[in-house]
Amino acid sequence: MSTATTSDLEFVVRTIARTAVENERAFSDLDAVVGDGDLGYSLARGFEIVLADWDSFDRDSPSDFLKKIALVISKRVGGTSGPLWGTAFLRAAGAVSDRSELTALSGEDAVAMLRAAAEGIKKRGRSDLGDKTLLDALIPMTDALEKALGGGGNGADLAGVVAESARTAAEATTPMQAMRGRPSYTGERSIGSPDAGAMAVAVMAERVADEWAARV
Repeated sequence: MSTATTSDLEFVVRTIARTAVENERAFSDLDAVVGDGDLGYSLARGFEIVLADWDSFDRDSPSDFLKKIALVISKRVGGTSGPLWGTAFLRAAGAVSDRSELTALSGEDAVAMLRAAAEGIKKRGRSDLGDKTLLDALIPMTDALEKALGGGGNGADLAGVVAESARTAAEATTPMQAMRGRPSYTGERSIGSPDAGAMAVAVMAERVADEWAARV
């Protein structure tokens, strides 16, 4: 993936939004195991607005586009998910603030956006890799993407690498004890089930990979 076009960035964001809406029940069920069960509901309500307002978002630059998404998510997604996901999109926007056109994006820019998103989540959620949060899928899949860039490959290939890494990493949270959020209140009871946020990231990455492959 030498470059990403305007439609590529929009495609990824829109696919994430659709996946959140369509998996409302599944994500909530995962979250209900040791959490408060509102992850799916919260994400769905926010991303419904993203989809409804899709045509109105500023597309003058990748940063402007992502900032608008961040604003909707921050305002519309409830619970802890709103601040975390809103921060992720806002930090991603900052990582490409020097880009005047969406068509100027590259694989390296994608890594930069994901890294910035992860750092924003770390600070906002006071969490890190190993705390059994969505970071435990987000960071490994970013590492995998960065490594895969050196070997070439097209967008579909790289999306597949990201999806596989995200799924493996999300499932690897099962034996972990939650250190942040509502699941952390359950102590050792959080051991034995995967983190809902990490699994949501994996499902989104898989959906992007599946639909990206279908585009070529």
